[in-house]
Amino acid sequence: MDYQQQSIDELSINTIRFLAVDAIQKANSGHPGMPMGCAPIGYLLYSKLMKHNPANSKWWNRDRFVLSAGHGSTLLYSLLHLSGYQVSLDDLKKFRQWGSITPGHPEFGLTDGVETTTGPLGQGFANAVGMSVAAKHMAAKFNRKKFNLFNHHIYAIAGDGDIMEGITHEAASFAGHNKLGNLIVFYDNNGITIEGSVSITMSEDVAKRFEAYGWHVQHIKDVNDLKALEESVVNAQNEKGKPSIIITDTHIGYGSPNKQDTSHIHGSPLGQDEVVATKKNLGCPEDKTFYIPEDVTANFSKVKTKGASIEFEWNKLFEEYKTKFPQEVKLLIQMMSGEIGEEWKTKLPKFERWDEKIATRSASSKVLNSIAEFIPNLIGGSADLEPSTNTEMKKFEYFSSTNFDGRNFHFGIREHSMAAILNGIAYYGGFIPYGATFLVFSDYLRPALRIASISHISPIYVFTHDSIGLGEDGPTHQPVEHFAALRSIPGMVLIRPADANETSYAWQAAIEHKGSPVALALTRQKLSLIDRTKYASAENLLKGAYIIKDCGGTPDIILMASGSEVEMTIQAGEELEEKNIKARVVSFPSWELFEKQSDEYKESVLPKSVKARVSVEAGVKFGWEKYTGSDGACISIEKYGASAPYEILFLKYGFTVENIVEYALKLL
Repeated sequence: MDYQQQSIDELSINTIRFLAVDAIQKANSGHPGMPMGCAPIGYLLYSKLMKHNPANSKWWNRDRFVLSAGHGSTLLYSLLHLSGYQVSLDDLKKFRQWGSITPGHPEFGLTDGVETTTGPLGQGFANAVGMSVAAKHMAAKFNRKKFNLFNHHIYAIAGDGDIMEGITHEAASFAGHNKLGNLIVFYDNNGITIEGSVSITMSEDVAKRFEAYGWHVQHIKDVNDLKALEESVVNAQNEKGKPSIIITDTHIGYGSPNKQDTSHIHGSPLGQDEVVATKKNLGCPEDKTFYIPEDVTANFSKVKTKGASIEFEWNKLFEEYKTKFPQEVKLLIQMMSGEIGEEWKTKLPKFERWDEKIATRSASSKVLNSIAEFIPNLIGGSADLEPSTNTEMKKFEYFSSTNFDGRNFHFGIREHSMAAILNGIAYYGGFIPYGATFLVFSDYLRPALRIASISHISPIYVFTHDSIGLGEDGPTHQPVEHFAALRSIPGMVLIRPADANETSYAWQAAIEHKGSPVALALTRQKLSLIDRTKYASAENLLKGAYIIKDCGGTPDIILMASGSEVEMTIQAGEELEEKNIKARVVSFPSWELFEKQSDEYKESVLPKSVKARVSVEAGVKFGWEKYTGSDGACISIEKYGASAPYEILFLKYGFTVENIVEYALKLL
């Protein structure tokens, strides 16, 4: 059919397809199959069904769209351009090029209208669950009779790879259990993966699987049947008590005469000859690239008009809401602006019984519960480890299908999806989300941690049981390489406080930090309070590293330690002084916070003239050489732990005052 004879819907969908195809062909890189197959879904959502305003991509009550199958990014970029977001035709032509806002996979914060960073499969699906949690919470907290400020949906497209990934199983179970009826996922059921047919690796009944999770399930046999597709979305919108999945049969590379329904079209450009053949096959001009018919431009112009009108009506509602509910408005603006004030900092507990011993996980609980009521957008929970991580806000209820206003979460034994759900909550805006588990299980979270860092969002991870100090559970539960692994993530801020007072300021640092995630590493075993009448104030934690005990004058040696090893290092410094050796002791809770300080401050703590340096940390030494230098030494663990009481383990692994002194003397 000639393009002039196509309906406006067909013409618009084919325009989306070929904007994607042309961008990929020009870049000579990309994934054309998914955009070509899923163009009808994108068109229906952006042009007709989604509530959004391209002139204001941050409007609070907009529907969110998550492209979990992030390799199909040209679908999203084409939709954003046609709908009127700040994505130009030139931006499409610069797809995958240096400095462009149209990278190979969508990146949050880079491109107007992009809600999430996606690509690693399954992450976007779980992000969408997090967004639906956030939307449910906001509606429960702020909606009033006749004032539905928050009444939008979260839409997502997931492919076969998303559905296979374990994180999707975790997140789907969580969503079904919590009856997140504002979540609608399209499953791009094209039957093809990179290696060939999906049937070579997957044979379960996806519909039955999601029914078992408690989802509302529909199946559309032909994605190009817009009427059936639209009816399915309306059905999903009307299903308030269950998340929805619409299994949509598609053809990867739809319209390509020689590559449709093959793995060859998944991740490679069509090639110029096949581009021409495909355009001819779908009745589009074969000699034009990045072509947008005037009728399509006019059709999509309605999106901007409709979006502006919807937001205008919402703004009128909000103005009326302001007059009737001033306290709620004050709180809402406070949450969405991220301005939480200063009062909470005055509530940070101070621990001053110097003979007291307290695990930093327990101190963390006291801090959390002291500040929670003064930071109303602080929400979070644990991966079924709250009795061990001590992360419950005791004055507040739990989020559930019957109480979306709850601020505590039961994430279940789903560490990976917990982290990605936190990301979704952070993407949504208005919240400071945290999640907790044992430090050794940070491995299970890692893909979501690096995505948080790439996205410049700031969830907080509370990692307890931070060393061999957890004792008898043994090497499977004792983190050894994990400090180094977390520090290796660009942007990640790791804070390992030395005692209860440092823990208080660690929470302050975590809450105030913006632009990347923060991890707190906390002990299971009890630690002595460091007597702050004798040693430097714990507030210095905010600088990342500080002189906790000095020696007067230029030191002969600098001893550095983090967390539970600081106390023994102070004692070692005192023993060295008894031997007439000037020993400076540095508490070093956070490399990343230290690196943010001025060169003058860093030199004042670690003067270059002092070459004799010893680091003390119950983990691998990897990275400490930066601070010890080639002439220094590291007291570390270069093998896995063992099952025994923690006191025995510290002795056997060399974390004793005597061993630190011995290392220092050898250096000198």
